[in-house]
Amino acid sequence: MKTNQPEEKRKVEPTKAELEILTVLWEHGPSPVRFVMEELNKIRVLNYTATLKLMQIMVDKGILKRDERKMQHVYHVVEEEKKTKAHLLDKFLDTLYKGSAASLVMQLLGNQKTTKEELARMRALLDQAERESGL
Repeated sequence: MKTNQPEEKRKVEPTKAELEILTVLWEHGPSPVRFVMEELNKIRVLNYTATLKLMQIMVDKGILKRDERKMQHVYHVVEEEKKTKAHLLDKFLDTLYKGSAASLVMQLLGNQKTTKEELARMRALLDQAERESGL
């Protein structure tokens, strides 16, 4: 039996290379391929055609939209940064830490030096989470 509710779209997960492009677009806003390529070249060498092809694939996947109104196409991210990162973090947490945020935080704190400022921010976030949950 069919319902009138819209089907939920399958979540498209960006690859590592696609995440690099998303990071540039989240930081700088809608941009043409050449600008994205120049930003990516600050971390690794990538030519124009490879960047263009990858961004075209991202359009086909529904990750990016392309504004074709001008001669130079400008690419926009479809989903907001926070939503994409939350989804990827949830999947990471479920896959590697069986859904335990505490295990992830303990691993992070055990693997690197944490500054006093970072610890203070974490304490403040924990206090806020505790207040909001009514504990």
